[in-house]
Amino acid sequence: MRQRHNLPLLIGATLVCLIAASAVFAPLLTPHDPTAIDPAGRLAPPGGEHPLGTDRLGRDVLSRILYGGRVAVVVGGVAVAIGAGAGVSLGLISGYQAGRLDAVLMRAIDGLMAFPALLLAIMVVAALGPGHIQTMAAVGIVLIPTFARLARAQTLAVRGQEFVHAARALGATDGRIVLTHILPNVAGPLLIQATVAFSGAVLAEASLSYLGLGTQPPVASWGGMLQEARDVLFVGPWMAIWPGVAIALAVLGWNLLGDGLRDMLDPRMRRATRRRAVR
Repeated sequence: MRQRHNLPLLIGATLVCLIAASAVFAPLLTPHDPTAIDPAGRLAPPGGEHPLGTDRLGRDVLSRILYGGRVAVVVGGVAVAIGAGAGVSLGLISGYQAGRLDAVLMRAIDGLMAFPALLLAIMVVAALGPGHIQTMAAVGIVLIPTFARLARAQTLAVRGQEFVHAARALGATDGRIVLTHILPNVAGPLLIQATVAFSGAVLAEASLSYLGLGTQPPVASWGGMLQEARDVLFVGPWMAIWPGVAIALAVLGWNLLGDGLRDMLDPRMRRATRRRAVR
């Protein structure tokens, strides 16, 4: 009954699975080489041999969309792993230890949060150089404060619970308490945040690639495809439409998945859902 009413989870999971599957099986699904140039077929409209048309170099747009999805999924996944790994670790330590260490760590996190996310990513990429590997690191660093703040808040709410005091009284070490008692109890909100952060990472990668700081040509990237379409927007609008649709669906899918997981994991949301079902 609950799954039937959790429409965001169903739609989000479907979109995410479709995007992930198309990225994994891109070599089998692509009708053409995404980097193959065909001057004679440049700016061909959608249809026939090229279902989504070709770009100004004659490259198949559908093939580049599918391969661009691989870049988005890999960059988003690695960036979230970096941000969650570092941020959750800092948040758990800060929230559990409190005191002076908490103050020092949180002031460092506040320093990172003082910069707008995209500006901070641009600064990191400018220091490291353009490329999708550098983009992973940049977006991962941008995500650290969000995960750290959330992990700290959840840890502060849990560390005073009776089961934590009982574990400490039984002689459990601080590391064991954090890993086996606190982390499992704060994992739900962190998982939801990870799904939302993934959509932000996809959008950030597209933004950096659009600015020429992310994935570099000839590697296909949704943001890079939008940048290439800028000069021929009125001649070949499909060059901008399809990458834009891909970005929108990816962001929508991960956001809906996060909303669905929140409804499923939050007891208050479950009770509200049951009350609506009864009515």
